[in-house]
Amino acid sequence: MRAAARIVAEREGHRSVLRVLKGEAPLLPRRTGPCAVHIVGGAAGPLGGDDLSLEIEVGPGAELWVRTVAASIALPGRDGAESRLAVHATVAEGGFLAFLPEPIVAAARCRHHNAATVALAGGAALVWREEAVFGRHGEPGGDLRLSASIVRNARPWYRSEVAVGPSHPDGPAILHGARVLSTLITTADLPGLPGRSDTWAAMPLSRGGTVVQALGDEVEQTRKVTAGIEELARSLQEQRGDLR
Repeated sequence: MRAAARIVAEREGHRSVLRVLKGEAPLLPRRTGPCAVHIVGGAAGPLGGDDLSLEIEVGPGAELWVRTVAASIALPGRDGAESRLAVHATVAEGGFLAFLPEPIVAAARCRHHNAATVALAGGAALVWREEAVFGRHGEPGGDLRLSASIVRNARPWYRSEVAVGPSHPDGPAILHGARVLSTLITTADLPGLPGRSDTWAAMPLSRGGTVVQALGDEVEQTRKVTAGIEELARSLQEQRGDLR
């Protein structure tokens, strides 16, 4: 199955408006606030062989919050083909994007790739969360690749790729026995960094901003580390002024 969705937020006067909101199952965007969208899964999956694409555009000075209503479960296909979700986002000067989806769950025998590409203007603000759960309750996880490439002011800013699962022998070393990997990327500089423990690390980026990664057995554990994400996002938005 091939499906695509597109969300465009623009600034109109002193508020943000959603100019474009369209999609196809299982990517169905729904307006849940003046500048907030939830993605509703209109079908199961992603299933092996699915090719899904989400395009997000935040105009100059606009604000957009994107969430999903539930976790996505990557399922195996009959022919063993890889499924893919590609998220492409652009945030213009003075824009703000908070991308806060629920986790991707890699079911046993699946092959799935989450690919994110983001282009930020120099004065754009971003909070980006990615959570991965390896296997449903009581089962081993399938193959999962997580890749992210973010440019800021047309220059490389953050890039990562993680591959975990039966086809990736380095996976156990990456996870250190955990089932959940959470990553938070933000343009904000957080005080008191760097910081780390056996299960999480927070690191400043060389060109400004912060990346936080946490491991755990349950999502609730890793969210204890990233619990301030919405407060941080609101703080960033307040610094830019109330656009709503």
